[in-house]
Amino acid sequence: MRTSLIGDLYRFAIAIIITLGCINGSAVADEEPTAYRLGSGDRVKVTVYGHEDLSGEFEIDSQGIVSLPLIQDVRGSGLTVEELELAITAKLQPDYLKHPKVNVDVLTYRPFYIIGEVKAPGSYPYASGMTVLKAVALAGGYTYRARTKAVRITRPGNAGQNMIEAKSDTAVLPGDVIEVPERFF
Repeated sequence: MRTSLIGDLYRFAIAIIITLGCINGSAVADEEPTAYRLGSGDRVKVTVYGHEDLSGEFEIDSQGIVSLPLIQDVRGSGLTVEELELAITAKLQPDYLKHPKVNVDVLTYRPFYIIGEVKAPGSYPYASGMTVLKAVALAGGYTYRARTKAVRITRPGNAGQNMIEAKSDTAVLPGDVIEVPERFF
């Protein structure tokens, strides 16, 4: 009984630390730069094993919140899938379930945006393996005025917006804004 309570408290403390965004005094963003961070517009499937009434498909709203049955709001924006699983587990565990097993899968990613000198600027659905060249192709290709060697990507991050000078094979992530500037000659 005592070891079970200690284990539960330990898992709860880890989930709180992750939810607050710090591990050993460093930001979670420094932990793994390639891990996908959830954001507004992502649609996730939450499975609570053995509890179909708590499982389902949910969208992260504009405030970065996932509204779940029983436990209501859980902050999802800025978290990885694993961190969201821990946050949901932490909210279920103290009052509702003894040993919840939670799985989160991303069903649809938020779109990326392409602006500037492409034939059809706008928002496009993200697909795995998306590059700048594929994004431009989705947008109908470059216009005759495009400066193809000066493409920039604005990528949202935990510390604000990151500006990236992009090449045709640069990876595009959900939520990115690709800007194709106009040439001057």
